[in-house]
Amino acid sequence: MSMKFSAIALGVALSFGAGVASAAEPADWSKVAAKKITVFYPGVSPIEWITKGSDHGGARLLKKGETCVGCHEEELADMGQKMASGSKIEPTPIAGKAPAIPVNVQAAHDGENLYLRFNWKEPKASGAAKMDADNQVKVAVMLEGNKVERADQSGCWETCHGDARTMPGADDKKTKYVKGGDLASGKFYDLIQWRSGKGEAHDGYVADKRVMDGGKGLVKAEGKKDGDTWTVVFTRKLAGGGEGDIALATGKTYNFGFAVHDDHAKGRFHQVSMGYTLGIDAKADIVAAKQ
Repeated sequence: MSMKFSAIALGVALSFGAGVASAAEPADWSKVAAKKITVFYPGVSPIEWITKGSDHGGARLLKKGETCVGCHEEELADMGQKMASGSKIEPTPIAGKAPAIPVNVQAAHDGENLYLRFNWKEPKASGAAKMDADNQVKVAVMLEGNKVERADQSGCWETCHGDARTMPGADDKKTKYVKGGDLASGKFYDLIQWRSGKGEAHDGYVADKRVMDGGKGLVKAEGKKDGDTWTVVFTRKLAGGGEGDIALATGKTYNFGFAVHDDHAKGRFHQVSMGYTLGIDAKADIVAAKQ
């Protein structure tokens, strides 16, 4: 293994407490069902824009209970292209920004740990200035326990607001948040993240603000680049056990979404998924079956 590959491509596994030795992801991921999910560039489309009928025609359907992905799944790449090019809701387009990335998503569990695997081909770099010079890629996953209003329709968009940092004219210190978010009542998103620079991982949550650490559910996060293909695997205790950790149980489903910060991006300049469901031995968009 070259020093270059080690430095920029291989994420070092990080341990968050006991139990790492017993964690064993599937030996052959090719035997685990994969769902191709397109993450796309969202431009300036906070939840306030999504729910405003005069701006977003789908607001009426959202009020009737329709899901965002139900309306848009077949056009995500086209949507990303419009926003990345600046032709729609993007005042500061980045020339050459990848409008969309198809990602293969897989899930499994062993009765103790949940394993989430993301695999995609790296798009061509934009050549723009590096917003996050330390991390070529970041991957973030959010899980929600069916307590945040509309999370089953809009996915992670309930954490995306027009007054949060990197939005036009917003406070650079204000993070993502859930309106009325509260850990005690369960109104929050469980957040885990992997960063490519040093293989760094975070286990936090988004409630009234985003907190990057404090959880105890994440056992390890690993990533690597093989040629032009990235693979990132999260190992997460089903039971959780820390601040902002959702306890996952067999037979249950949870709201699920993820984001890829490609090409040294930060803040809102990422590619994001619509909202999906994750089932632990339960029917869902992505099923984590016991291995």
